[in-house]
Amino acid sequence: MPSKLLLRSAAAVVVGLALTASLTACGGSSSADSQGEEKVVTVYSADGLKSEKGDGWYDKVFADFTKKTGIEVKYVEGGSGEMVQRAVREKTNTQADVLITLPPFIQQADGKGLLQAYEPQGSDKVNGADKAADGKWTSVVKNYFGFVYNKKELPEAPKTWEELLDAKYKGKLQYSTPGVAGDGTAVLIKAMHDFGGKEPALEYLKKLQANNVGPSSSTSKLAPKTDKGELLVANGDVQMNFAQSKSMPNLGIWFPAKDGGKPTSFALPYAAGLVDKAPHSENGKKLLDFMLGEEAQKLVSEIGGGFPARTDVKPTDANAVELTRIMTGVEIFEPDWADIDKNLTGYVDAWKSATGS
Repeated sequence: MPSKLLLRSAAAVVVGLALTASLTACGGSSSADSQGEEKVVTVYSADGLKSEKGDGWYDKVFADFTKKTGIEVKYVEGGSGEMVQRAVREKTNTQADVLITLPPFIQQADGKGLLQAYEPQGSDKVNGADKAADGKWTSVVKNYFGFVYNKKELPEAPKTWEELLDAKYKGKLQYSTPGVAGDGTAVLIKAMHDFGGKEPALEYLKKLQANNVGPSSSTSKLAPKTDKGELLVANGDVQMNFAQSKSMPNLGIWFPAKDGGKPTSFALPYAAGLVDKAPHSENGKKLLDFMLGEEAQKLVSEIGGGFPARTDVKPTDANAVELTRIMTGVEIFEPDWADIDKNLTGYVDAWKSATGS
């Protein structure tokens, strides 16, 4: 199966949610284990794996984890960039135990000294490209970059980037902000790949700005607008949009191609790392082990609408079959993440200049 990578919607809609399912009698946020560590673990994560209805992969896995261990999961959500920035601000008073974000933000987090090495149980079954060689982070859910369209208003999905310049998309197209949202950053990365470099990509995105509604810090908010017909096209990612399509019947997933080329995508995995100086480090390790466990990984497609990070877990549920169909014929490329991590600020500044954003 293909792979993916990229920043995720970054609303400072930071939602602090304490998932308190089935605490054991000796558990609770105020109790401690035999080593004296408080029975709590705090997760900072990019959005997409938790459902507002409480039926997402995080909802299930965190509840199961609490039931098994008595450790309460406190959850804070935002865009990939926002979560890293928050962790940086708290570096002298660390609050998070586990950080989960998309590339290149997980690399950025590592570069800022936010992560400590820990190889979770089961990480030996994760492909080398989906984890750090030094153990600083490991993918827990694989995912791919994509776009969505309104199937009711558009009988067929657009096929090329060039089609999006058509006047019918004026005020009906929106993508999340590069440098803030992971999937927004992915738009810039994919355009640079498809158009053959930064300058031709920026030249295209400058033209596209005539149809663009404007900035959005959150990618996840664009799918509901697309489903309702407020937008015809928006960016997203396969896992999040596939999960959203279960309750949004007009939402379709597609992958833009350069005129004359093939549709392309790249892996945007949810990558998890243990935070340096985490206040509940041992609990963070237990949660990472649990998320990479076979049982949790088997639920990635069935509940989360994503792809297992472990290569030895091969689900056959209906969602897994449909996800395979969606990715068929899509050419997967691997971005130069080292270059992107090093030059991301410059790329985003160039995008701002070109688009007047």
